[in-house]
Amino acid sequence: MQAIWNDVVIAESNDTVEVDGNPYFPFDSIKEEYFKKTEFTSVCGWKGKANYYSLDVNGKINKDCAWYYAEPNDAASKIKGMIAFWNGVKVQ
Repeated sequence: MQAIWNDVVIAESNDTVEVDGNPYFPFDSIKEEYFKKTEFTSVCGWKGKANYYSLDVNGKINKDCAWYYAEPNDAASKIKGMIAFWNGVKVQ
């Protein structure tokens, strides 16, 4: 699978995991140069606290469009060390 934003592949992996309809990519599959950590967080009742990244690709910013669970709840342990996308990031 590939995650694409602003016509650039930002992540690519054959080892994605789907949870709640979202493919999660292993951290080692992302192109780190495009990712900037943000202060934004959210909470999912069964997965836990999510942290976010924004993307900076060729001068365009996509704010808080990638999330991950640094310490997911036990029920979501299979997505520890993985990242998912939304807000215009195309996954195919």
